[in-house]
Amino acid sequence: MRDNPKLTLIENGTLGVAILVLGIMAGFFWTYTFNVNLAMLQVDGEVYARVQSFLNENVRHPMFFLFFFGGGFFPILALLANMRRWRTFSFWLIALAVVIYVAGVIVFTHQVNLPLNYDTESWQPSNLPADWMETRNKWNEANTVRVATSLLAFLLCIVALALRANQQSVLIDCTSRSSNVDV
Repeated sequence: MRDNPKLTLIENGTLGVAILVLGIMAGFFWTYTFNVNLAMLQVDGEVYARVQSFLNENVRHPMFFLFFFGGGFFPILALLANMRRWRTFSFWLIALAVVIYVAGVIVFTHQVNLPLNYDTESWQPSNLPADWMETRNKWNEANTVRVATSLLAFLLCIVALALRANQQSVLIDCTSRSSNVDV
């Protein structure tokens, strides 16, 4: 039992918060890609330019930033809280989730989506550039990358939690069996 001490509330709690935040962000990107983007394909360029600019402006608020950057922060916090478990597979799944989310969402957004946002926001809706559809399509494709990476990070953390729950139940089962054995 010394090799596998029981999981603490802090270890499980930080992982739970990480899963919650990653799930919300995966849902945010999923909803945008499979609802908003599809609707935006149905509008003309002038409406697209206005609405996309409004969406970009209105997503910049503290709650969004808490969850957007929290998708990197809270899994890192879970790793720190679980450092004594660095030899477990679940620990490395969480670490992989951090790398995927930070690279595939935070860095990717900075490198790809934000420049496209700034480009779109500079348009005059009544006088669009000739390549506005190409820019829209690039943005939609880039958001699909964020769907995949945020969803993968979310799923990796769920698997990590499931593995830990299974490991914990095995430990409890072994402990209860050993206490019933006559020595």
